[in-house]
Amino acid sequence: MTDPMPSGPEADAEFITALQDKTATAAPSSQWRDVWHQFRRHKGAMFGGAFLLFITCAVIVGPYIWAIDAQALDIRNRDMRPIWVALWDSTAKTGWHRPFGTDNLGRDILATIIAGGRVSMAVGWAAMLLALVIGTLIGVLSGYFKRLDFWLMRFTDLVLSLPILPLVLLAVTLFRQPLTSTFGGPEAGMFVLIVGVIGLTNWMPTARIVRGDILALKEREFILAARSIGTSSGAIIRRHLLPNVISPIVVSATLGLATAIITESALSFLGVGFPSDFPTWGKLLSDAVPRMQEYPERVMLPGIMISLTVLSVNYLGDGLRDALDPRIRGR
Repeated sequence: MTDPMPSGPEADAEFITALQDKTATAAPSSQWRDVWHQFRRHKGAMFGGAFLLFITCAVIVGPYIWAIDAQALDIRNRDMRPIWVALWDSTAKTGWHRPFGTDNLGRDILATIIAGGRVSMAVGWAAMLLALVIGTLIGVLSGYFKRLDFWLMRFTDLVLSLPILPLVLLAVTLFRQPLTSTFGGPEAGMFVLIVGVIGLTNWMPTARIVRGDILALKEREFILAARSIGTSSGAIIRRHLLPNVISPIVVSATLGLATAIITESALSFLGVGFPSDFPTWGKLLSDAVPRMQEYPERVMLPGIMISLTVLSVNYLGDGLRDALDPRIRGR
């Protein structure tokens, strides 16, 4: 005959103690902590994010530290070489007050690179945001509303089939003067024109990516449950669909930023961008080409800045894609 089970407060306490874990459990990890942990493991993304942050802060704060007017002419100090040229050419015209040298008009190259970077980065960010808004809007409407899908996707295919560079050149040629007079100056007018042209010709990849994700998400159980309780389409899009397509939108944003910077540099290099006395990285490249054999650094410096910026943005996009995608994050 077995002994009866012990009862009472002491027995209950022993029973509860036996059920408890012997080791302390770790605190639950949040989603954004997991994203940051995965992002830190991507060395290229860390480099890309750090360089993009550095160049953005440099072009914003740089004019206050290196307080030299990028458009100021100094004929007596023209055609100075960078300070490092003196390491192998003692006869070169160098000086610490112009560490990156000067151009054929005496303008400080470091100041022009900072000013040109400010313009190029501003155009890139603004055009990327415009393309992102348009692409996300068309992608969501096309993926969620079946009656709009055919027309919006055919319109997207039509824009994709157009030759972008000739279209951009035509738009700049046609609308340069009207926008210049409307916004009270060539700089503001060309900024609005270039941002608008780049944004309106680069939204298509974002639209197609977002549409594909919306088509897959709108048949999921939580969307069907939201519909069954009478949630409106606008509320479903805002609360359930958009938060779940953040990953492709962020990746498209990084790629769109790189595309916008390259397009603006190409326009300035071809001479159809900002005015000739308004520095951008592409304009600096264009101005340096005629004397690139005598002064190769004038081509290399803005070219290196464009290349490193675009490369850092691409690496940042790869890291964000891996970190935000839950199927990759656990690897």
